[in-house]
Amino acid sequence: MSDEMNNDGMKNDSGITDDDKLWAGLSLAIPIFGLIALLMEDKKARPFVKHAAVNGLALGAALMVVSLVLGFIPLVGCFTLIVDLPLILGYQAYSTAAWANIPVVSDFVKGQGWV
Repeated sequence: MSDEMNNDGMKNDSGITDDDKLWAGLSLAIPIFGLIALLMEDKKARPFVKHAAVNGLALGAALMVVSLVLGFIPLVGCFTLIVDLPLILGYQAYSTAAWANIPVVSDFVKGQGWV
C-alpha cells in the first residue's frame, strides 16, 4: 500500500478492491448500506468503505433534515439535489474509487473523529 496522500488529505490506497468500491458506492447512494457496512467487522476495517459509510450516513441525515425543513416549499431544484447527490457520489465511488468529499458533511465527520 502506498503512503502518498491524495488532494483531499486522505491516504491513497492502491489496495481498494472491487468489493470495497461496491460497498462504498452503495453506502453513499443508500445510507442503510452504510449502517450495514459499519456493523460488519471486515467492512468496517477497510478505510475506503468506512469513509464512504460514515459520509453516506451523515449525508443521508443532513438531506433528511433539509427535506423536512424545506418540505413545505415546492422546490424542484431542492428535490433534485436530495435525490441525485447520493446517487452521483455512489456512482463515483464505485466506478473510479474516488474518496467522497462532501463540503460540509465530510468536514463535520472528520472533525468528530469518525473517520
